[in-house]
Amino acid sequence: MTYDDIAVALIVGNWKMNTTVNSAITLANAVKFQIEDQFRHEVVVCPPYVSLHSVSETLRGSNIAVGAQNMHSETNGAVTGEISAEMLSQICQYVIVGHSERRTYFSESDLFINLKLLAALSADITPILCVGENLEDRDSGLAHDMVSSQLEANLNGMDLDSKIVIAYEPVWAIGTGQSASPEIAQDMMFHIREILADLVGNRSEAIPLLYGGSVNEDNIGVYVSQADIDGALVGGTSLNADAFCRLVANASRTER
Repeated sequence: MTYDDIAVALIVGNWKMNTTVNSAITLANAVKFQIEDQFRHEVVVCPPYVSLHSVSETLRGSNIAVGAQNMHSETNGAVTGEISAEMLSQICQYVIVGHSERRTYFSESDLFINLKLLAALSADITPILCVGENLEDRDSGLAHDMVSSQLEANLNGMDLDSKIVIAYEPVWAIGTGQSASPEIAQDMMFHIREILADLVGNRSEAIPLLYGGSVNEDNIGVYVSQADIDGALVGGTSLNADAFCRLVANASRTER
């Protein structure tokens, strides 16, 4: 494969609760083989906990980073079944925080997510904060209000000079095949950029904004061509090495 110049900042593949250790290694190797040394921007894969170390070793020395899908806010202690940022710090560069599936299925509060973000930053891991409205909020005209509320609560007390990534994932578009239009996505990204500007001024331009929600190789180009979309958080497509690498290639060929 040959690729053109890069115009996006970050492509993150969230494997969710898929793959065994062996199949995760196979997938990581396939992505590494097709992507390695072809891009100036960063590509991240986020396997399940059980495969983090194996995938990290598989990708060692490549230009593909590794992220965790979740973490706890405590550094250690009697929290059975949980993983701390300190535990992740030697094998991960990124961690997803506040994904809608965590907010919905596990009732994670904005305060808990805020504490997770602070813990990730203290361990020198870049958090990918997910925000987004559900269909009822969208249909009621409350999408901006919901995302504003999440951002203000989640980022409370945080030094935004630290590395952080914001991913806008409309809940109604995650895993449904119904992606938000580029216009809807850009409108929300502009709104997020305004909120960040109120918090950190011009430094907000340095915070990558990702779109997520049924992103695939065919529609990635129209998203990253938008003025305020710097990349994508990719779900199902990231489980197919060929499709994921084509998505990265298509994003890379897009100019804006």
